[in-house]
Amino acid sequence: MKNQHSKNLIFLLIATLFGSTSGPLGKFIDIPPPVIIWCRCILGGLFLYAFCYFKKVNLKIYSKRDFLTILISALFFGAHWITYFYALKLSNVAIGMLSLFTYPMLTALIEPFFIKVKFDPIYIVLSLMVLLGLYILAPEFSLQNSYVEAIIFGVISAFLYALRNIISKKLISRYTGTSIMFYQLVVLTIVLLPAIFFMDTSNILSQFPYIIALGLLTTAIGHTMLVSSFKHFSVSTASIISSTQPIFGIILAFIFLNEMPSLNTFLGGSLILATVIIESVRSRNK
Repeated sequence: MKNQHSKNLIFLLIATLFGSTSGPLGKFIDIPPPVIIWCRCILGGLFLYAFCYFKKVNLKIYSKRDFLTILISALFFGAHWITYFYALKLSNVAIGMLSLFTYPMLTALIEPFFIKVKFDPIYIVLSLMVLLGLYILAPEFSLQNSYVEAIIFGVISAFLYALRNIISKKLISRYTGTSIMFYQLVVLTIVLLPAIFFMDTSNILSQFPYIIALGLLTTAIGHTMLVSSFKHFSVSTASIISSTQPIFGIILAFIFLNEMPSLNTFLGGSLILATVIIESVRSRNK
């Protein structure tokens, strides 16, 4: 049983690593965020459809109620992505990712209102630890100029992401994580289609290799694995454990974008890792 928990935990951490590529790639790709999102949706959807086809994953939607749930979760997901990418464009990878990662705290606070789970006060403590870690970790956390907008977009994105994850949790008992992600990408591909006609797409060909990486690594693999982890963890637990994502993202930004981390990055990162270890041990003993 404990070995299975360890496997589930490793699975979630790998999902977090793949998901962390969204920050550096979102900052680097030089096209408007809605166009980036549309491209990642159609490419991610194609990757997932190919996977479902070869693995013979059932893509049937069983009821109109499930379809409505998928539709709502997809719209929250798309809004989360767009606001997150604007946060990245207005600041840097660290600020964009750190403001987004208020979502574990928001998830822990609102999950009991949507799903029949007992509220655990320890989530407040852990979420505050994560928030403090993120605050310490942020280099030059200035509230001047576009940073204010970036933080506002990031927190809005966090709230939307928390809602999307909670709604997706309701589907996981009847559908696979792969199929849920595929449905959401199909919805967003249709909803965001007008963006490619009304926004600047002149750089799309030169940015295409990075868009492919975003569609495959971040979207098709990372987000699908995260949704799949909801079978084994509560949304709050998965959210808090995945708070390592900014650390991975900042490391990748340093390697590929030359964004230099500071001492605060290491101090804040240590606090975040402490909460991850605590929640990992707690979830293992449940």
